[in-house]
Amino acid sequence: MIAKIISKELNIKNWQTKATIDLIDQGNTIPFIARYRKEATGLLDDEILRKFDERLTYLRNLQERKSKIIESIKKEGKLTDDLKIAIEEAETLVILEDIYRPYKPKKRTRATIAKEKGLESLANIILAQETKIAIDEIAKDYISEEHELSNISDIISGACDIIAEIIADNPDFRKWIRNKTFKIGEIAIKAKDSEKSSEYEMYYDYAESIAKMRTHRILAINRGEKENFLKVKINAPEDEILDFLNHEIIIKPPNEFCRDILEDTIKDSYKRLIAPAIEREIRNYITENAENKSIEVFSKNLEQLLMQGPILNKIVLGWDPGFRTGCKIAVVDGIGKVLDTDVVFPTEPQNKVNETKKKILGLIKKHDVDIIAIGNGTASRESEQIVADIIKGTAVQYVIVNEAGASVYSASKFATEEFPDYDVGERSAISIARRLQDPLAELVKIDPKSIGVGQYQHDMNQNKLNESLKNVVEKAVNNVGVDVNTASIALLNYVAGISSAIAKNIVNYREENGIFISRKELLKVSKLGPKTYEQCAGFLKVFDSDNPLDFTTVHPESYDIAKKFLNSLGYELKDIGSKKISSDIFKNLNFEKIAIDLAIGEITLKDIVNELKKPGRDPREEMPQPILRNDTLEIEDLEEGMIMEGTVRNVVDFGAFVDIGVHQDGLVHISQIAENQFIKHPLDFLSVGDIVDVKILDVDVEKRRIQLTMII
Repeated sequence: MIAKIISKELNIKNWQTKATIDLIDQGNTIPFIARYRKEATGLLDDEILRKFDERLTYLRNLQERKSKIIESIKKEGKLTDDLKIAIEEAETLVILEDIYRPYKPKKRTRATIAKEKGLESLANIILAQETKIAIDEIAKDYISEEHELSNISDIISGACDIIAEIIADNPDFRKWIRNKTFKIGEIAIKAKDSEKSSEYEMYYDYAESIAKMRTHRILAINRGEKENFLKVKINAPEDEILDFLNHEIIIKPPNEFCRDILEDTIKDSYKRLIAPAIEREIRNYITENAENKSIEVFSKNLEQLLMQGPILNKIVLGWDPGFRTGCKIAVVDGIGKVLDTDVVFPTEPQNKVNETKKKILGLIKKHDVDIIAIGNGTASRESEQIVADIIKGTAVQYVIVNEAGASVYSASKFATEEFPDYDVGERSAISIARRLQDPLAELVKIDPKSIGVGQYQHDMNQNKLNESLKNVVEKAVNNVGVDVNTASIALLNYVAGISSAIAKNIVNYREENGIFISRKELLKVSKLGPKTYEQCAGFLKVFDSDNPLDFTTVHPESYDIAKKFLNSLGYELKDIGSKKISSDIFKNLNFEKIAIDLAIGEITLKDIVNELKKPGRDPREEMPQPILRNDTLEIEDLEEGMIMEGTVRNVVDFGAFVDIGVHQDGLVHISQIAENQFIKHPLDFLSVGDIVDVKILDVDVEKRRIQLTMII
């Protein structure tokens, strides 16, 4: 059943679903399955496999809940064949809980108290609507000193409480009301204090269709409500709902003794029991949906940021701007090793510009610096002006680096362990320099939520957000691969199959025994057994190995095949990466025949061939490089109509923020991304790190706002 549901939802074949479930149940990681089990899954990629895994977990939890509910109702002696079928066919937890509601053990309610007083039979009489006697007369039979029932009105009210709960617990009614409210209801927002200024003023008197409300608005009003600025209410089509309930409950022609009582009870049931619950459910649903969409946007932005092209073999001076405490400086070599650190005070209040210029030029000359990486935080604007002046007449260029999370990292336990001899400011400058050189290796050390490429990330389900972002980082790390002899614990921790304990053990082994000289040596690491080795080996590269396959993505399980394949072409393993092997030799190969001869899948064979063509290839090489500058530009210099080159820094629901080199990112609204084209979401056209040409539409110097267009 579960396999059929997943196959239908993901539009994949049943055999793919069954094979993937088997692989997951065998303890294989998603990155391993995506790369090394393509034949088994029919080329399902990482993204689909993660959706598959998430859906599999949900459906298994749903199945487990169904079993518990069936057992619970069975113990009560109320399980019928029809009820069991309804439970087994429930497609979501919401529907399942609706079905279970009438049988679920309840706290003491007005209805349960009325039942304890013996009023259930009166409620059944009213619901049956067959009486030819006034309900007031029938109610006299329920007068009881034992149950403190002496008032006819109280007796009828108690019976109505039972009926109201029966109506509220009806799963078909709840489903209809929920759908109707969602389709044509609206969210109405008011200010708690309209005189009080806040960032939520546009919502002080606002209403919008529930079904049409955009993700960012839902999360914004949730935050405004949480911060006590807004009152939020769902306006449901109450008249239509009551008409529906009256039609479903009151017989035709109506019983003269029961009609008025039932109409009042239906209204009470809806307003007191159903409406508040449906409002909570819909608010939860749209919030969860908004969170999921925001997490998806955040995840895509993060992936693009992590996969930005590295600037290799360049000596970088990292500059962490500041005022009172000065600007922290760190110079790192081409592989990120710290060469020098310092502190300069060119900004307010000390203004030691000449001294700073002398120090920086000295560091440039001493270490042959190629690029200065300036963090985009406090005092960044002032620092850029000073740096641009310092490097005039030199070959040095500068770049503004997003320093989001650098301070979080520099004060972390991990940074203390990595750089015990440097203070917090120096570590921050080191991080800024290194994240230009290799964004992935440096950014994995930082909580993804602190990297600054999302929206409303602090207002959503943190567990779900953390899991999603962890998956993104894991995908990026395994896509690029890791040099096992230089990787940090933080980087190793994201490699398929490697736990934090094993990551530490790898680094400890490296420190105690020297660099790894082969992938096989990984098996000597404490707690790294055969299963872990199977999962991680293909993603860990050993560049100092005698076996050239150790620095490729070819998995050790395929080494013999790769060797036989090369031998069949007249080459040996030692020829990998040399000029002897030309890409031309792989042209016009009969992959189908070769795969049969080597007893290997054709897809796996093609992957091996692609790796042999460019062994150790870094997929980030295809990504755009950051824009390097040698002069400054201020927001005051911008004029309407100017065309500029910029870098996409963040993509959100309503557009994209682009860095054009003036310390204030400009906004390209979704309507200004492409001409005469409907754009569902900016991510369909833009990614973080893209280099784009934009035109200035409007500049508000006072509010530091820049409106841009890509329609040039």
